[in-house]
Amino acid sequence: MDVQHSSRFTVTPSGKAVAADARAALLEDPGFGRIFTDHMVTIRWTEGKGWHSHSVGPREPFTLDPACAVLHYAQEIFEGMKAYRLADGSVAMFRPQENARRFAESAERMAMPVLPQALFLEAVEELVKIDADWIPGGEGSLYLRPFMFASETFLGVRPAAEYIFCVIASPVGAYFKGGKTAVTLWVSEHYSRAARGGTGAAKCGGNYAASLIAQAEASRHGCDQVVFLDAAENKWVEELGGMNVFFVMSDGSLVTPPLGGTILPGITRDSIITLARGEGMVVREEPYSFAQWRDDAASGALREAFACGTAAVVTAIGEVKSVEGDFTIGNGDGGLVTQKLRGALTGIQRGESEAPAGWLRRL
Repeated sequence: MDVQHSSRFTVTPSGKAVAADARAALLEDPGFGRIFTDHMVTIRWTEGKGWHSHSVGPREPFTLDPACAVLHYAQEIFEGMKAYRLADGSVAMFRPQENARRFAESAERMAMPVLPQALFLEAVEELVKIDADWIPGGEGSLYLRPFMFASETFLGVRPAAEYIFCVIASPVGAYFKGGKTAVTLWVSEHYSRAARGGTGAAKCGGNYAASLIAQAEASRHGCDQVVFLDAAENKWVEELGGMNVFFVMSDGSLVTPPLGGTILPGITRDSIITLARGEGMVVREEPYSFAQWRDDAASGALREAFACGTAAVVTAIGEVKSVEGDFTIGNGDGGLVTQKLRGALTGIQRGESEAPAGWLRRL
């Protein structure tokens, strides 16, 4: 293998890269999160030394001591972002600077070293460049997973003194099986995602681990996703298991739960708000109760609802189930506003529409 240098990174191309014909076969139906590219990026942090050992190399397992801190105290954060193959054959990422910013905020909340945002962007770009052949065409994209974990070997409740930052990538298609046009939700009665003062606004693995039992409950009831209500009153809609939620009212306005430390500040969420307001739509970030949701769906005051996130993009919500009964939103198959916003967002992401300044980072 030839060792090269790209900026501050040492680059070692994989000697076991997947052959072009085998890669093409895999990209025909990649699914979501099942197939991975040939390489990974790693950077290490050591107390007293800072960030060091910047490398791009073959994707391979980590070797961890049984006393590795992350296995016991769960100091871990991650991001989810995408790279797209544009119509002219070039490659671009969607608002990666926002992922860099949120990653830094998550690190602060989890008492971890803050990776400089410029270094975060450089690391992600290095992986996209070396594995660009893995980016699917058409509706597919390359899902990027930057993450960081405590790698020090010790048992003791304190922030670790050693960390590993890594980026891996996975070519993906639709997040929901069958490319559903509308999904069904289950409202969790017993489980909460986050409470004030907790880690709800950080993108850390513990939040998702705590949500899995509720997601399993949703699956048992034939639902695609779980809806979490607030932990204090079990009344106000917060977010889904892995995405934010919007409501389209009969007057054409949008309502979405406000940020306040218990909801992940989604980059897709922020993009939808910006695009909608740019189209002259009224967007209200305000509390919305589950009881109001049910009543508005029945009266027609609520016309549509949709979930949004990096993986799901914009996906209509058709039906909501709970122990109090089930109800359908609109005709149960999405609506024009949802379709319009999804089209506007994906058009920008794929370079088909003019993007607001700084939203599309071409490589």
